Amino acid sequence: MRLRPRSIRARDTMLAALISATVLSLLAVAFDPLIRSAVSSDLLAEVQNAARRASQAERDGTLPARIRADGRVALIQVVTPDGRVVKATAAAAGRAPVSTLRPPAAVRVQDRIDCGGPDRCLVIEAIRTTTAHDAPTVYAAAELPVLMVPGLLELLLLLGVVLLAVPITVFTWYRVGRTLRPIGEIEAQLAEISGSDLSRRVPEPPGEDEIARLARTSNATLERLERAVTRQRQFAADASHELRTPIAGLRVNLEDALMHPDDTDLVATVRAALRDTDRLEAIITDLLLLARLGTGTAVYEPVALTELVAAERARRAVRRMDWELAAGLVVRGVPTQLVRLLTNLLDNAERHAESAIDVRLRRDGGHAVLTVADDGAGIPEADRERVFERFTRLDSARSRDSGGTGLGLAIARDIAVAHGGSLHIADAPRGARFVLRLPAE
Repeated sequence: MRLRPRSIRARDTMLAALISATVLSLLAVAFDPLIRSAVSSDLLAEVQNAARRASQAERDGTLPARIRADGRVALIQVVTPDGRVVKATAAAAGRAPVSTLRPPAAVRVQDRIDCGGPDRCLVIEAIRTTTAHDAPTVYAAAELPVLMVPGLLELLLLLGVVLLAVPITVFTWYRVGRTLRPIGEIEAQLAEISGSDLSRRVPEPPGEDEIARLARTSNATLERLERAVTRQRQFAADASHELRTPIAGLRVNLEDALMHPDDTDLVATVRAALRDTDRLEAIITDLLLLARLGTGTAVYEPVALTELVAAERARRAVRRMDWELAAGLVVRGVPTQLVRLLTNLLDNAERHAESAIDVRLRRDGGHAVLTVADDGAGIPEADRERVFERFTRLDSARSRDSGGTGLGLAIARDIAVAHGGSLHIADAPRGARFVLRLPAE
């Protein structure tokens, strides 16, 4: 059987009820003897004073037969050793002795509380007038307030605990409900948001408390999710478009060869088909690499970045390149991915440079910095971030015959970010200047 409530509201209310009842009960237990002691002590002091005055008057022979009440002490009697009441106040006259208590000669004074019934208790002071064996005893007594009757005070304190604990519990239920109401609204809004419409947002309550921060964080997450889904859909559409072109070319060439076999140049047809196949393979390879970069399963190891760049320098002799490489730079990463990053940057520079490419590798504090600059047409400042988007080609580079898949710079940046670095385009007097920063060891 489940005893723990499911809702936070119910759990907090039960906890508040338990704590308040426990604390109030402990206070009641602590105050019960204090209240009794305070009331009894005050009344006992009055009874003692009244008994002493009456005893002194009896010894002096000035105590009248009808004793006057002394404040709250209405019961005063003078009782002989054989139990006869010889003097008394009006309230005590004609009654049996208020108590059978008789102090011994050595003590002479005694007091106690006698409860003669469920709703009547007396505070009694007994004073033996002299030490003689036949000396009378003076009794003074006063009724305790009804509140001091055994069990009644405890009952009232228990009632007080209940009367205080119930409002605390009700207030806690109400207050926690109001506090959690925005969370319920957030939950309801999130439940209504579907993958087809990620533009909706949860309500943000005012303030800087945890619920307001939760709402803002939820909206920020929804915004990132919306952007990611939008990019994913755009990427899928772009990939479909990019794949459709070589597939369509391949299909046209093959259908033309089948329809006109006698007029078809087989070698030219096969070469065209191979070009389309190569482009398909390049696009699919790049797509697979982008997918692997997002998994975070790569194994990183120390990589001699200087040697990787030097190997690229030895492999490239297409046009004039100026190289300046700092020695001994080591980064932590995946060698094949770093080679792909360098290849994409250098291929892009070769594709757009007019006559020269400048490559520099240096250390900047705790980073290795590689700059690749060309003297081509350059990239407008407004497009410097757009070129890193997938399948993005600027107007001057839209021809699919230029050799690129539209994924090279996107892959380069994703590799840089996966290695804890960055890749951006910096200002240059002419052409484009790509700056790669990677943490160095």
